[in-house]
Amino acid sequence: MTKLLVLLSGLAYLNCMGADTPKGTNSPAAKPTVRVRLLNKDGRPTEPMTMEKVIKTDAEWLKQLTLKQYQIARNKGTEPAFCGAFYDHKKPGIYTCVCCDLPLFTSDTKFDSGTGWPSFFKPVAQENVTSKIDLSHGMRRVEVLCTRCDAHLGHVFEDGPPPTNLRYCLNSESLKFNEAAPKSDTAKKH
Repeated sequence: MTKLLVLLSGLAYLNCMGADTPKGTNSPAAKPTVRVRLLNKDGRPTEPMTMEKVIKTDAEWLKQLTLKQYQIARNKGTEPAFCGAFYDHKKPGIYTCVCCDLPLFTSDTKFDSGTGWPSFFKPVAQENVTSKIDLSHGMRRVEVLCTRCDAHLGHVFEDGPPPTNLRYCLNSESLKFNEAAPKSDTAKKH
């Protein structure tokens, strides 16, 4: 027991004196990373890239988001059907995560599911969304999360249109919309 105390005292002394600690001890934890795809200038997904996962405290999320966005994206809430800003939205563009701006879905994959929520048949890139079994409310569903920040987006069901037969049923409050730039007249002539 005495030898252990002497050893611990010696290590504590060296640590106080600024001596180097062995590699892998007392070093700051590496931040978690994820593999996702961004969009290039033509609106096409890039090759998968590694980036840091976005992790914030509840206080930080509350500063960034509205109360409704926070309740849905961070606390797995659901907005009422036929009330969200994007359920009947038809403009061309990209839907990104309200929390971290990761591109998630395009207007080209959006369809009217009749459910009252924005629905898409596929994401921009499969890497950008994470699926997780959700057993809440006495049901078995598949929750859809943003891969980069774990924001709750909605659920995915297997009753969508071809070619995927999937329906990503999302909350408008979990999304931001970036309208596509109008095509120039010169591009139309060619």
